[in-house]
Amino acid sequence: MTKIKFGTDGWRAIIAKEYTLDNVIRVAQATALFIKNNGGKSAVVGHDCRFGGPMFAEATAQVLGAHGIKVYLGKGFVSTPMVSLGVVKKAAFLGVVITASHNPPEYNGYKLKSFYGGPSVPADIAAVEALIPDTMPEISLPSLEEMEANGLLEYADLEQLYVDQCKASFDLDAINNSFVKLAYDAMYGAGQNVIRRILSNVTEFHCSHNPGFEGQAPEPIHRNLKILSDFIASNNSINCGLANDGDADRIGMYDENGLFVDSHQILLLLIHYLHKYKGMSGKVAVSFPVTDKVKKLCDLYGIECIVTKIGFKYIAEYMISENILVGGEESGGIAVAGHIPERDGIWVGLVLLEYMAKSGKTLRELINEIYAIVGPFAYDRADLHLSNEQKDKIVENCKNSSYQSFGTYAIARVEDLDGYKFYLDDNTWVMVRASGTEPVLRVYVQAPDMKAVNEVLDAAKSTLLN
Repeated sequence: MTKIKFGTDGWRAIIAKEYTLDNVIRVAQATALFIKNNGGKSAVVGHDCRFGGPMFAEATAQVLGAHGIKVYLGKGFVSTPMVSLGVVKKAAFLGVVITASHNPPEYNGYKLKSFYGGPSVPADIAAVEALIPDTMPEISLPSLEEMEANGLLEYADLEQLYVDQCKASFDLDAINNSFVKLAYDAMYGAGQNVIRRILSNVTEFHCSHNPGFEGQAPEPIHRNLKILSDFIASNNSINCGLANDGDADRIGMYDENGLFVDSHQILLLLIHYLHKYKGMSGKVAVSFPVTDKVKKLCDLYGIECIVTKIGFKYIAEYMISENILVGGEESGGIAVAGHIPERDGIWVGLVLLEYMAKSGKTLRELINEIYAIVGPFAYDRADLHLSNEQKDKIVENCKNSSYQSFGTYAIARVEDLDGYKFYLDDNTWVMVRASGTEPVLRVYVQAPDMKAVNEVLDAAKSTLLN
């Protein structure tokens, strides 16, 4: 019996090792019981582009159908935001997405979405987890044909619902008729069809169905997007880049020079645009690793800034109960007011493309406008693939305050909301945290410029690994 544990964003495991059809059926059984226990009647189920997606999604639908729960099953591969929006549009109780998001291609996963169109809150996830049986009881799974005949299955075009929502919410004509010339990298993910359906003048990269992702984790960070970066840098006709992860809920961008625009810069741009230029109000909620520059901008604008643990589910808790203008994570998962309380890499990209089109300014010009307010900064993250023994030892050292410096950089103070954030000065910090979904120790660094980032990161890695 495999012990199944949900991490920061769903259950993820290696296909054919722990992520098996039998184990997915166990999790689907718990999902069905949770829905019934809470008076739910229906669910939306979808899968992204990963290996086995249709099989795992259909098995999930069959288990739900065996309990008399109506299933809206997505047609073809879909993004996580498409499922979340589908839950709202179909007035369903819950959504299930078969996805491992940005994890390497050998992984698949299982995400839960609630009736409000965002990640299920931690208490609900814990409740589902507690209902996962050690062994499956003997139940007869109906075929999809039987479910459809009995009114328990309806195929839903979740991508069309999403496209319609984009067309109703953005001035796409303004973007398409502007100076903006976009290069888009879907990273072989589930967002690949949408951009070509709503935007013109787009140069596409990795916009085909490839469940192996060419062996690379579909995470939109610079080291995974060198082809996109180099193309923009060498092509004067392209002045903006957009990339999404495997299930299209994360974002990475590039300016006209092929320089990476990370989630910290994107969060600052969104707050600046939505509050100052669009006159929108509300609080900002960000996860622990996000730059302190966000709080500085919020303070200048009189906006409350909430810092949460890592995992968008914690941000979603605020979004469903309070007026949140922007919510986001270091990892590129960002949500904005006026949409569902869900990370959405395509949606956030459209907000910034519209900002560019209507301001007539390039992404770098808009970033420089932000830097004039909060000051420049740079950021990077290293993922250390270590043995569990090494990883646990470093985390224990952090917990016991064993580190007083990283090389020549003295530690001034420490915060430990979720991981350990070591402040070296007002503009420089190192953060250490074990990944919740992979055998990885993450080391984050912010400093005034990239040269300083690299120097501090090298010093931190040297100290941690010795």
